[in-house]
Amino acid sequence: MNFQTWEPVYESILADFGYPRDGDERARDVIAAYAEPFDFDRLDCRGETVAIVGAAPSLPAEVDRVDDADRVFAASTATDVVREAGFSVDLMVTDLDKNPQTALELTNTGTPVAAHAHGDNVPLIEAWVPKFESAHTLATTQAEPIDAVYNFGGFTDGDRAAFLADALGAAKLRFVGWEFDDPDVSESKAKKLRWAERLLHLLERRRGERFSPLDGRRDSIDPIPTP
Repeated sequence: MNFQTWEPVYESILADFGYPRDGDERARDVIAAYAEPFDFDRLDCRGETVAIVGAAPSLPAEVDRVDDADRVFAASTATDVVREAGFSVDLMVTDLDKNPQTALELTNTGTPVAAHAHGDNVPLIEAWVPKFESAHTLATTQAEPIDAVYNFGGFTDGDRAAFLADALGAAKLRFVGWEFDDPDVSESKAKKLRWAERLLHLLERRRGERFSPLDGRRDSIDPIPTP
């Protein structure tokens, strides 16, 4: 998804949360200072099934479903669950707010990490991204992309992983560890999950695919217009 297509969705997210756009742009510029052009050939997903792994409480019970996927893209702490279960991760997608030490270990041992910059995580970017192995770090933004900072669409770590897999040519997305109704999350997190749901709904319509986390929920989703 190019930025011109993504921008109206992005503007709606900013308006809903009251986020200032210049905060995202400042964070983008900070991560750009550490970013190098990423070799996307190493994550070529054409013809492949990609497991998009979320960090829902149900993940430990179903993590084995990643076993026969061609690639595994894991969001934030889901990465730790997947690895502890004995499976490898091909890409970690994170805004660094929970387990940056895992991201550091992965980049320093050759596994790519999509490190995301947004208005609230500049201190984390400055503390961690300079320590990452730059060749294995994919810098992302939700604002307009610049230089070696990329934007593939998406808002939360999980749905960004799905948008990334789509952009990299995945033939099928398999969702593991996804729940949109978690009574234990904060009101802000619940709101982010509603946006994640809407964004996956947009992506499945663009792909002509049906994503399992949306089964039984589509009729209640406020659809984002398909660009």
